[in-house]
Amino acid sequence: MSSKYCVDQKVVYPSQGVGKVVEIFDRQMKDQTVSYYKIYIEASDMIVMVPIDKTEELGIRQIVSPEEADEALNLLSEDFEPITSDWKLRYQMNLDLLKKGTVKDIAAIVRCLYNRSKVKELPILERKLYDSAKKLLEDEISFALGKTEKEIETIIHTKLEPLGSVAKVKHVVTIEDEEDDDLMNDMNDKSNDSNSDSEDDDEAAESNEAEAESDDDFDDESV
Repeated sequence: MSSKYCVDQKVVYPSQGVGKVVEIFDRQMKDQTVSYYKIYIEASDMIVMVPIDKTEELGIRQIVSPEEADEALNLLSEDFEPITSDWKLRYQMNLDLLKKGTVKDIAAIVRCLYNRSKVKELPILERKLYDSAKKLLEDEISFALGKTEKEIETIIHTKLEPLGSVAKVKHVVTIEDEEDDDLMNDMNDKSNDSNSDSEDDDEAAESNEAEAESDDDFDDESV
């Protein structure tokens, strides 16, 4: 099978980041020969083996051009559609974008979640999604523009928070304000249960000590 990529070429693996094709090899599978890419992903120190005929299906692609990288960075500063306050819906929509894996999709996730975090603290899952998307964006754009990830991180922050900026989101669509709190409330409930158990244990221990003192007093009186 003809190979779209060559050894030592950099490629992007959606949700994983930039990788390098370190080997192209064939493997015998029953009655047919299957050609594979062996891709090393430095960010996670991971090697993946991908059938060549599955690369498009998996969304594996070349690193974007410098022009496309600049477009993605500029997207961070643009106005965008209203954000829903339903974090579960918002999370699923952004997760779908992450799986598509285009550099503009990833930039849209970073922009959306960063601006939402200015309105209200993100739930844990969304915070992790934001961190992952931001790292993927920094990773690819640093290769595309030939800059360090630290330099790209500074550029991204400047795009998200230009001097004298105002909120870029038009407004927040409120579905149920309580939706954002569900996850944190569950965690707080568990924490409170744990504290309650601890308090019960402390009370039980104090009660046992009081009983022990009472028994000692009784013994002394008996003598």
